[in-house]
Amino acid sequence: MDVRRRPVNLLPADDTAKPEKKLPAASRPVQASDALPLPIRYTNWFFSLVFFVACYFLMVRWREKVRSSSPLHLLSFSEILGVVALVASFTYLLNFFGIGIIQSFLPRGADDDFISGEDVGNDVGTMNHKPRIHPRPVSDSLLPPVSKAAAADDLPPLCPPFMPNAIAPRPPLPPVKSVDPIILSSDDEEIVRSVVDGTVPSYSLESKLGDCRRAAAVRREALRRMTGRSLDGLPLEGFDYDSILGQCCEMPIGYVTLPVGIAGPLLLDGKCYYVPMATTEGCLVASTNRGCKAIRDSGGAESVIFRDGMTRAPAVRFDSAKRAAQLKFFLEDPSHFEELALVFNRSSRFARLQSIQCAIAGKNLYIRFCCKPGDAMGMNMVSKGVQNVLQFLQSDFPDMEVVGISGNFCSDKKPAAVNWIEGRGKSVVCEAVITEEIVKKVLKTTVPALVELNKLKNLVGSALAGALGGFNAHASNIVTAVFIATGQDPAQNVESSHCLTMLEPINDGRDLHISVTMPAIEVGTVGGGAQLASQSALLDLLGVKGANVESPGANARLLSTIVAGSVLAGELSLMSAIAAGQLVKSHMKYNRSSRDMSKVSS
Repeated sequence: MDVRRRPVNLLPADDTAKPEKKLPAASRPVQASDALPLPIRYTNWFFSLVFFVACYFLMVRWREKVRSSSPLHLLSFSEILGVVALVASFTYLLNFFGIGIIQSFLPRGADDDFISGEDVGNDVGTMNHKPRIHPRPVSDSLLPPVSKAAAADDLPPLCPPFMPNAIAPRPPLPPVKSVDPIILSSDDEEIVRSVVDGTVPSYSLESKLGDCRRAAAVRREALRRMTGRSLDGLPLEGFDYDSILGQCCEMPIGYVTLPVGIAGPLLLDGKCYYVPMATTEGCLVASTNRGCKAIRDSGGAESVIFRDGMTRAPAVRFDSAKRAAQLKFFLEDPSHFEELALVFNRSSRFARLQSIQCAIAGKNLYIRFCCKPGDAMGMNMVSKGVQNVLQFLQSDFPDMEVVGISGNFCSDKKPAAVNWIEGRGKSVVCEAVITEEIVKKVLKTTVPALVELNKLKNLVGSALAGALGGFNAHASNIVTAVFIATGQDPAQNVESSHCLTMLEPINDGRDLHISVTMPAIEVGTVGGGAQLASQSALLDLLGVKGANVESPGANARLLSTIVAGSVLAGELSLMSAIAAGQLVKSHMKYNRSSRDMSKVSS
């Protein structure tokens, strides 16, 4: 294609327009740049380089004269050349770049055009450049008026290099993409203004309007106006805001979507389960799925729950350590336990007090209550029971001061040795025997390699790191993904991820025995996020939705074993990937996108 061809005319057709004529080389208008020995861009670069080199040289020489106390007005030949180069380059750059700025402020007559339309057409071809699109629009007030002659000619729609004013007015640029504000009624507009100026608290919108979805829309619009930030991508429609009122999330403005993958089937205790995992980490579901296949092809896994009890530990204070010790002896006396359990169990028809454990620190006493919570996770249930017992104890210990319903001896949402040793929630051990054939065929490694890696990584490496409950490869990855998918409290993955992974050779070293011991899995199938529509559907997929009427607590216990079985599969697959040297390769395949995101976003 001939680069000298003029761009297609985008202006309206004009019957009076003359056909384009090409001027011969001899009659071509003389350009200012023709007087230069180099193309204009190289000349600009040359004088810019001379300017900065001269500045640097003169500054260095000036500093040396100041240090040596030499007169500044006495110049050597090289310094004179530097001054001349500085002045010359500055003069050139000022004239070249400054004239456009100066001209923009000078008034121009109606017939004082910068260049004719015909010259513009020729210049596009002779300068051997493609027309440029300016990165930002030029204000209409800075554009010179176009003469009638120029308008009659076929002006190109784009500006040639270094001639930003020699164009006809361009069509307006498309507006910046933005999401339209939420359409509100006149009443809602008034409420939005009230929220913005602070006369109506944002948290009171649900009770004031009586419509949770409407309250979320008003709050969202008020937030947009106060911050000036768009909430593009955060959906508002398609969520039941009534279902979270007073129990899941306060002051909602939308909801976040997460992809949910399925790993399995996991053959556990003779039944198959398809495990939902909500995560944004590539390779996690695929890896867990591979572990499920290895377990299934080897005959499945088995699990045992050896402890079930949620804890809460209030902190109380006395005037002396002796009085704190007296309450400790009273609570740990077996003859008082039945009476205390009766008071505790009044809080719920499912709550059943199991044990009381005390720890004393000076005149402060920490009382760790443990109760069976049924199918609920049990935090609120045990807290109500503890409050009943504390009120009961006030009659015998009137000098007891309750510092807090929780004194961190529980311990909730924090790594703690008490949970690692005594357990919290469901304490589960899950095991499986993986045959030598499956280890080689599915996991692509060997039994000795896995056993050695587990010893040096999960046991010795974690011990050197001073790990607390972290003697595993990545148990928290699977726990958190299953927790989010099934409506559990994601923050409780801290103690729920406490896990001891063991890999041992059996059958004369041919097969592999793998087990995970998890003393603090805190899950529930009723209450909290478990009752939301999406989470409830995934609990139903596992067969543990809601409360078990025939055997209270059975659904929550089953869910805890599924979590442990999923962790077993994830541990087996990741350890195999590391032993086989496939970790980086698999993450590059599944955890890195090769899509051109610029095209996707456009």
